[in-house]
Amino acid sequence: MSISLEDVSFLLKIPVTGKVVEVENFVRYTEESRSDAIKMVSNLLGVSAEEAEEEVNISKGLTVRKHWLKSRWCPKTGSRPTNYPPVECTARAYLLYLLSCTLFADKSGSRVSIALLMLLEDLDDVGNYAWGAAALAYLYRHLGSATRVLVSQIAGYLTLLEGWVYDHFKLGPAAPNPKYLDYVHPCVSRWIQKHETVANVDKLEVIRRTLDRLRPSEVTWDPYVNLRENGVVQAMAFYSGKIKYMDVVEPYHPERILRQFGHVQSIPDPPYRPLEAHRGPFANKYSIKYGFEQDNWERWRNHVLAPEVRGEKAVFEFLATPDYLPWFVKVSHPVITNPSFEDLVMVASTIADNEILERNRRALDAALRWMDLPPEMSTFDSARTTLTDMVNLLSGRSLSPTRTSTFPATATKHNRDNRPYRTRPEAIPAW
Repeated sequence: MSISLEDVSFLLKIPVTGKVVEVENFVRYTEESRSDAIKMVSNLLGVSAEEAEEEVNISKGLTVRKHWLKSRWCPKTGSRPTNYPPVECTARAYLLYLLSCTLFADKSGSRVSIALLMLLEDLDDVGNYAWGAAALAYLYRHLGSATRVLVSQIAGYLTLLEGWVYDHFKLGPAAPNPKYLDYVHPCVSRWIQKHETVANVDKLEVIRRTLDRLRPSEVTWDPYVNLRENGVVQAMAFYSGKIKYMDVVEPYHPERILRQFGHVQSIPDPPYRPLEAHRGPFANKYSIKYGFEQDNWERWRNHVLAPEVRGEKAVFEFLATPDYLPWFVKVSHPVITNPSFEDLVMVASTIADNEILERNRRALDAALRWMDLPPEMSTFDSARTTLTDMVNLLSGRSLSPTRTSTFPATATKHNRDNRPYRTRPEAIPAW
């Protein structure tokens, strides 16, 4: 499971399609970029060049302090500056502060990247950026670095991560929000967060063990099934490619989370390979670089999963092909905690549950095929054959490879009295 572009759209109600959130040649700190940053702060935020230079020098980078933004644009009552900036500058300052506190929060918690300010120059163009895709790429990258040894903090919009967890796993301390309305509020508003205290940190181990013991039927795979409509968001969810924020590029593989879209999960193709990868034990040694195809993003409709790749719709939302779970156990980590005999039994039980569900689905298909026949074709013999197949499937007995199910043929002939009679039943191969 993973957070998808569709999750971001439903949870936050922000665009996941549009222009890439990036600024060229404004990532590394140089004298030239420092000079450009000072001019940008002065022009776009309506402050003097001296004040802009002082702030950039204090921040010691291509950033400004959140405290400076807040004290400048949200002064205390009675301390409103006489040289108050234009409305456009105030709007840019607020949006810059908002983005740095939410979608692109860093570990410092005190600084704002000036690169974001460049994207706010034309306020009429702000809504044309794919903010949701950028936020997901940024969160993906920091989820990767957060798994390193001795890392105790994480960056990114954690409200997005928490909302996704609450919608799929009923584990957290959040309570339902009685004021939430479907189609009106972002889905993240479904929950009211209850803040944990230091004394409750030991709950982490309990949550881990609970996650390890969850069965497929206890997970809400598709919490937005009743909200989903055919449209751009649903189509974009099946885009297979790269997503980007500034210099951060991350692969996006919907074929690996098909159950979250109501499809049967199958073994996916190998993921994209990075151009460079250094996954050291510490966060500052974690570095990974992917190529980004701008043309693919702009023409994303040409890069969505084909219907045959998505597979069939699932009768049970957590259904996977019989070979998927054994493959997953080999290539991934089936449990969060250190493996034990009990954990391995749980994994084996999950695989067995999936096999039973597959038999149930095949038995249901057999019954539906018989029920769809015309009344004159539904003979006792065909019903008995269908029920026998269903019993064999549900009891776990496999059908013989040479066995055929004798469903009646749909073709008919007429005798001399012009009354229809059946031809010899055609042999239909077993499933």
